[in-house]
Order: sequence, then C-alpha cells, then structure tokens
Amino acid sequence: MGGLPARSATGPEQVTRGQSAPARAELREITSRPQSQPAERRVDSDRREIKRAKVSALAAQPGIVTPKFHWMGAAIAVAILVSGVVTLTMPPLASLACALAAAGFAVAGRPANAWAEREERDPRSKAAIGIALALSSSSFVGFALAHWMYSGGLDWRIGVAALVTINIFFTALLSGRTVLIFVTKLGCWAPVAVVDGSLYAVVGLIVAAIAGAVVTVQQARFDRARAEEDEAQARVRDRAQSILNDYEETGQGWFWETDRRGNLSYLSASVARALGRPVDDLVGRPLPKLFDLGDENREGERTLTFHLSARSSFQELAVKAAVPGEERWWSVNGRPIYDGFRNFCGFRGSGTDLTEKKRSEENATRLARYDSLTGLANRFQMTQTLEKILSSPQERERECAIFLLDLDRFKHVNDTLGHPAGDALLKQVAQRLERTVGKTGRVGRLGGDEFKVIVPGRPARSQLGHLAQEIIHALSQPYSIEGQRVSIGVSVGIALSPGDGVTTESLIRNADLSLYAAKDAGRGRYHFYSNDLHTAAEERSALERDLRDAIADGGLELYYQPVVRASNERIAGFEALLRWNHPRRGWLSPDKFIPIAEDTGLIAAIGEWAIRTACHALSHWPEEVRCAVNVSPLQFANPQLPIVITNAIAQAGIDPSRLELEITESVFLDDDADNEAMFAALKRIGVRLALDDFGTGYSSLGYLKKAPFDKIKIDQSFVRGATQPGSRNGAIIASITSLAQALGMDVTAEGVETLDELDLVRMHGCTHIQGYIYSKPLSTADADARLSTGLAMAASGPRSARPARRTMLRKVVLENGGQHYAGTIRNVSISGALVEGLWNVPVGTRFRVALTDSAMLDATARWCIDNRMGLQFDEPLQTDGDGTVIIPANDQPAIAGYAD
Repeated sequence: MGGLPARSATGPEQVTRGQSAPARAELREITSRPQSQPAERRVDSDRREIKRAKVSALAAQPGIVTPKFHWMGAAIAVAILVSGVVTLTMPPLASLACALAAAGFAVAGRPANAWAEREERDPRSKAAIGIALALSSSSFVGFALAHWMYSGGLDWRIGVAALVTINIFFTALLSGRTVLIFVTKLGCWAPVAVVDGSLYAVVGLIVAAIAGAVVTVQQARFDRARAEEDEAQARVRDRAQSILNDYEETGQGWFWETDRRGNLSYLSASVARALGRPVDDLVGRPLPKLFDLGDENREGERTLTFHLSARSSFQELAVKAAVPGEERWWSVNGRPIYDGFRNFCGFRGSGTDLTEKKRSEENATRLARYDSLTGLANRFQMTQTLEKILSSPQERERECAIFLLDLDRFKHVNDTLGHPAGDALLKQVAQRLERTVGKTGRVGRLGGDEFKVIVPGRPARSQLGHLAQEIIHALSQPYSIEGQRVSIGVSVGIALSPGDGVTTESLIRNADLSLYAAKDAGRGRYHFYSNDLHTAAEERSALERDLRDAIADGGLELYYQPVVRASNERIAGFEALLRWNHPRRGWLSPDKFIPIAEDTGLIAAIGEWAIRTACHALSHWPEEVRCAVNVSPLQFANPQLPIVITNAIAQAGIDPSRLELEITESVFLDDDADNEAMFAALKRIGVRLALDDFGTGYSSLGYLKKAPFDKIKIDQSFVRGATQPGSRNGAIIASITSLAQALGMDVTAEGVETLDELDLVRMHGCTHIQGYIYSKPLSTADADARLSTGLAMAASGPRSARPARRTMLRKVVLENGGQHYAGTIRNVSISGALVEGLWNVPVGTRFRVALTDSAMLDATARWCIDNRMGLQFDEPLQTDGDGTVIIPANDQPAIAGYAD
C-alpha cells in the first residue's frame, strides 16, 4: 500500500517466530504504544525500550540445536570417506564405529528439536541436551580421526585437515550458538591430545581450551548484545506497521487505496469479511461498489463520486455499506496521492464503523421528536409541525384545525390500578386515536393524558365536529387492562386557523380554552373556540385577582345553616358556609370561586381562616352547639392541617369535640398511608369527622372500615324528589341510615325543603335535619340572635315540592274539539306549563298541544285566570343531566333556548 509502511521481510511475524511467550508479549507491548510523542522524546523512549528488550533475548534462541545441525552427520561421513580415498587406507574398526556414532549424534539433533517444540521445556534441560549432542558428536569424530592417525596409518596432515574441515562445518551449522561451537572444538581436539599422550599435546590442549573459553565467553556476550540490539531495533522499526496491523485486525478501522482509474488496489481484510467476500474479489473493483446505492444514501454517493472525479480530499463522509442482510454505516476519509513528478496515482484513505453512532443519533433524534411510550410525535415535533403550517408562504396553506384532547377519569385508573396499567392504557388510546384520525391529520402526545391532533387545510366545521365525535366515541369504548375492564372518556377543544389565531401560541391557548369549556360542560364533549371563551378566561383571571384582594381585606364571610336534631327539633349545631359579597357582582355562589381558589392554591388560606372564624363563633355559643366546617381535599392533604386546627381551638378556648370537619369522598382517591395518618392525627385532637355528600363521589365503601367518621351526611340530590312516585331515593336513604346505624354513626339529611321530605327522612331514621324547612343560612349576627331565643326550631314550608320550572317564550298551537288556538308558553316543567293567550278556559278542558310539527302532547287545564291557564301533561317530559326539559320522542327538542 503506497502511503503505508511497507511490509518488511523481518516484520513482526518474522521477528516473533520462534520467540518465547514473554518475548512476544514484550513486543506487543512496545508496538501497541501510541506514536503521538515528539520526535526527541520518542528517541529517548526507544532507547529505553531497547535496553528493556534485552532481557528477553535469553529466551529467544530456537530449539536445542540449530535446525540444520543434522547435516553434520553427512559432513562427518564425507570427511571420513575423503580421508580414506586420499590416503588409500581403511579406517580401523574402532575409528569407523566412532565416526558412525558421531554422525548418529548429529542426526539426533532433529528429533531433539522436535521434542523441545512440542511443549514448553525447561531452558536448562534444553541447554544440557544441546551440549551433550554437540560434545558427543564432536568427541566421537575427533577420536575416530585421532585413532586412525596414530594406529591406522592415516597421514597426520590429512587427519588434521579433516579435523579442521569438520570444525569449520560445526562452526557453520552452529552459527550464533557460541557455547556449542566452543564445545565442538573442545570435543574435536581433546581426543587427539589424549591419544597422542605427550605433555606438549596435553598442555597445548589446556591452553587452547582456556583461551577458547575466554574467547567464547566474550563472543557470546557480544553476540547476545548484538542480537538484543538487532531485535529491539527491529521492534522499533516495525512498530508503526504492527500498530496498523493490530488496528485493522480489531475492526475499529480499515484502510483502502485505489489506482488512478479508481479501482481498489488495497483493502483491509476486515472490510472484506464484513461484506462477506474475499479480498481478491474486491481488489480491482471501483471503490463505490463497497457501498449501497439505495435511495436513502443517494446524497452520500453523489458526494463521494464528486470527490473522486474532482480528485479532492474528503473527511468523515457517511456512506451505507453494501453488507447483505444488515444495515451498517461507515465513515470514509480519503485524499489523492501523487508520485514525485506530480502525476496522479489514485486515492488513499481510511474508514471507521459508524453504525452504533448512527443508531445512537437516530435514537436520540427519535427521543427528541417522538414520545417514548406511545410512539406518537411529542410536544416539540407537534409545535414544529404547527409552526411550519402557520409560516407557509401561501396563505391557503396556513389554514388548519387544532384538536386538544384530555382524557376523563384517567387519574382514577392510575390511582386504582397503578402507573404500569396507566401506561398500557395510554398505548391503547394512542393506537385508537391514530386509527380514527388516519390520514386526515397528525396525532401527537403532549404529555400525561393530553393529546393533540393537527388537521391541515380548512374542512367544514361539520366535518371537524364529526371527526371529534368519532374520536370521543372511539376512546370511550371499554379497554382491557391487565384482565380488567376499564372505561374512560375524552374531552376535545377545537381551534381553527386563521380565524381563531395566526400564531402557535394563540391557537394553542384558544384550543385550550375550548377544551376547558368542553370539560366544564360535562366532559365527553367537544367544543369549538368562540370569543366568549376568551372573555370567560379574562373574567376568571379578574375573579382570581379580586379573590386575592378579598382574602387580604377580609371580604369573605361565613354564614351558618342550622342542623336540627330530628328527635326533639332542637338546634344541634350549624354548618359554616362560605359567602362572598363581590363589590361589583354582588353575592357570588361558592361554586364560582372555590374552584378558582383550589386551582390557584388560595384554598389553604381560605380554609385556615374559615376554621379560625368558626372556632371563634363557637366560643360565644352554648356548649351543646357544634359547628361543621368543610375541608377540601387539598387542605386534607396538607400535613400542617392538625397544627392549624389545634391552634384555632386553643385560641378560641373551646372543646375540640364541638368542631366538626366535613370531608368529601374524593380524599379517598389516594388511598395511602398519608390518609390514615391524617385521620389518626385529627382524632387525637378530639374533633368530630363527618363524611359529606355521601354516595356522590368515590364508588368504594372500603374506606368506611378504616376512616373514623362520626357522621354521614346524605347529599341533597338523594333527598330532592324522594317523595315523587317511582323515585328510588327513599330506598337509598334507608340503606344509608341502616349502614350508619350499624357503624354507630349519626346521619344528617341535607337539603330538606318540604314537609313530606321531612317526614320521609325521619321515617327512615335520619338523626339530624338540615335545609330550608327549618332555616336558610344565617349571618353571624342572625345566628347569635337566633340562639339567644333558645334552641327549639319549628319546621315551616310547603307540604310537597313542585317540579322545577323554567321560564321561556315559545309559540304553540292548542287543539280542542277540532278547533285550533294560538298560545304562548311562558314557563314549563316536566309535569306542565303556563300558557298565555286563551281566555276563560273551563277547568278540566282537554287540549292537544303541538310543541313542534311532529311533537304532540295531551294535557288538561287545571286552572285559568284571565288569559292565563295552567296545563298538566298526561305524560311527564324528560330532562337531561342538567335539568333541561327535552321531548320524549326522537324529534328535535321543541323546548329550547329558554332562559332562567
């Protein structure tokens, strides 16, 4: 590869061959170190590495003897044969046997080396075996020639020449093994001195041995140092190549090179393995063949082709790899290369795997733009989509509709089944919502149980209303969550662009106002934005400001409605009711400002003030009179509530049992240890606890087992109409009183307004009565005045309740005996109507009243004064949940548009 270090013949593969494991490990350590140091520091580091590398040289010698030592057997045979031919003599039998033994020991070096290489052997054993083989071979051949010269007639000159020749062969075949060379020289000449037997020969041998030993030791040291130096130099020299080899093998990166025609001339093996093809099949092919030419990677391919044709460098170009059955991305770098004459030679570059980074980026992008739970577009992406529509250059393309959705009763699912069930429900809601909307618009989740739908264009309001109704119907169908049947609802607010806003903020705000209007209208409905909603929001904001001022300036009041004991008609206590005389609006119902106080957190201050005021009033009242104060769920959840109550009781100096706290069932939606702790704390204070509006909220009665209530209050919705024929309210009242008696609790019936209702609740066992039948709520001064006259109270009111009437103005036609008369309905109830326009109608006259073209009702005149008469319908009309009168048939409502 042109720009990469050439693969040396003595590279890491050759250098490490035959080395021990420690030496190879040392080499890998050296070659794997980074090359980013300055040149001077790198030189010093290289010198230190060379010195450290010398330690491994002792273990770097291959085998027991050199690989070609067995050729010494042939050299010995040739030397003996040539000596005999030259002198025309035959060696003695002993010389011949020794020569054969010498050749045998030489040949034995090959199996000895094989034995040593089969597994790790002790270096000292290997050295001893090598010395034994070299000494045995040289000694036997020396003795063979010495015996031949002195006893067999071999000319000493020929014998000496043969010994010298054999020594030369030993030296050549044992090159680099200084110790073995010394042993063979000693082995060759020692037998000659022994056979000669003269003093000169022995002394000469000893001197030669000493000199040879000294020279051998020095030569061995020199050879070892030179070998260490050469080995370390090779390591340093080939370090870069080794690092590149290791880098390629790990798969972290790869290299490529093309010729001047753009065909690959080099490619890392790791790339070929990833592509599932041999390197030889890829070399010679164009570089772009490595990449996928699919549509999603067209941009990368065009960029790569441009750089190759323009002969320009490129960096970190993301391309999709042509890996079969797998999506893999590479980051490719490249630059053109030129020879010494500035002739273009091709491209050279590198690449890295970009797959994980690409997946991480895609995942991060998805998390940034999509909801992780439902897979829908998140708030950020929905806002971007809306902004893109509203900023379109074409005016017609800026039209769209925004649906804001809020799930009804979702919190109840979370509280009762747990958050995992809530998450599973949200997934099913998202799937239904996408199926319902389809390609009409885009669906997103804003968070929690809030969703958004963007419908581009400007469909008719009827079409949008139909889509909203389909959404409500689809999401309101039962769900199966963890084997349980779950039912929820949804409310929808709709705003249109550009009529309801031309900016993202204004559209979302107005859609939000529409959503609140839909929820206030009874939930499970949709509502289009209208200007009066904005006015209502401004009024609500103004009312909040006024409420803050009223709290600060003492503008709130407590009124007290008597609670009468049913057994003796004496006042048992009062219920404190909050009232606000607004400086401009006059008296406001608590239903108008209490929700605002709860939403804004003002309820805590109002609640504390009410408790203190009620306790102060109790301090002036008779000891047997109690006072009940309503506690909102937000107050009940405040850990400071027991302290507030204790301080108020202490300041007023009253018995704690005279204060009664009325708590609604909604506090049990969060049925946890905090509730139990709060109940225990309140009972330790000694106050009484009453369960308010029983039967209208939480559907479970399990809380009655733990909550220490002293009283149950029957909501007025069960008392109202209880005396009407066919009403089941009486049975419900009887059941509640039976339950309370079994639990040892008092029962208060609220909202009693007629004598027949009073008789009913008394008959069913209610212990206390509260309502207009005894008294309306009284101001503090009136309550004090009433108590000053005694505790006895007498019921006063109508015998029975008349159906609620609504005023209206509607033209109708009345038919009697074939004659038709025009009349006007002035008010209406479910049982009858006040009709104006007919004079002096006899009581009992029968009429057929045409409310619409298709809705006819039969009625009887019950009274008539001047031109007004009262009609009683044969069949009562029906009402919806708000008390609005509707026609019993499937016609359009005829009685509509009335005003109170």
